[in-house]
Amino acid sequence: MVHVTVLGTGTMGAGVAGSLLREGHQVTVWNRSTDKARPLGDAGATVGTDAAAAVGDAEVVLLTLFDTDAVVDVLDAAAGDAPTDAIWVQASTIGVAGTETVVQLAEKYGITLVEAMMLGTKAPAEQGKLTMLAAGPSDVLDHIDPVLDAIGAKTVRAGERVGDGTALKLAANAWVASITAATGQSLALARALGLDPQLFLDAIDGTASDSPYAHTKGAAMIGGDLAPQFALDGLRKDIGLIGDAARSAGVSTTLLDALDRVYADASAAGHGADDIAAVGTTFTDER
Repeated sequence: MVHVTVLGTGTMGAGVAGSLLREGHQVTVWNRSTDKARPLGDAGATVGTDAAAAVGDAEVVLLTLFDTDAVVDVLDAAAGDAPTDAIWVQASTIGVAGTETVVQLAEKYGITLVEAMMLGTKAPAEQGKLTMLAAGPSDVLDHIDPVLDAIGAKTVRAGERVGDGTALKLAANAWVASITAATGQSLALARALGLDPQLFLDAIDGTASDSPYAHTKGAAMIGGDLAPQFALDGLRKDIGLIGDAARSAGVSTTLLDALDRVYADASAAGHGADDIAAVGTTFTDER
């Protein structure tokens, strides 16, 4: 059993904390909005009054926050209050520049920092079936394997450098953004040409071009089920980070720019808090 503190109990953080509790770990949680953390207290977690108090006895600290500013604020508030041998795990999607900022802060505060980016959405987080994209010194990652095993179905070690996990997460989320938008486009095209859009999913089923994700998001688009598994505005934030990384690395952003536009259109039409499947509305008259 490991004492894990989860800082940030939004959609992903709450799911991760629940998975840790289910696997028998001792869990402390904290969130700026206490209401989001309270249900985890009812499930057996200790709810910290503030970030500093929450990390006081932690062996592992998971940072599951929205953006760089949130991670920096929490580190500034709590880094000095955790045990000196605690391992801090940066699991927030904050991009290349944000990660560099956090690495510098970790050095300033003398804390041990690794990455474990989360690939997956609400349901896999709640089920302990995320794919974890880990990076950092191998010996440190070895120590947190029980934690990663509790929240993920598998762990991919991206490299020994904190930042390698972020690089892999950005590449993976570029794929998620692309395949979701492409699914919406194909469904809309089939419908506009007089077909049942389900026929598109039937056509690719079991072929070399098939993707389980296309079926998951395609079914949501066809059924109009836009309850957020991965909020559209969250992916918009990530597309911006991916574009920044691509430009700085000399990679063309032609496709990313187009994706940015279609997700922005869906957000402007009121779908920012809906699931990313709502991008499908941009190809129809249903906005």
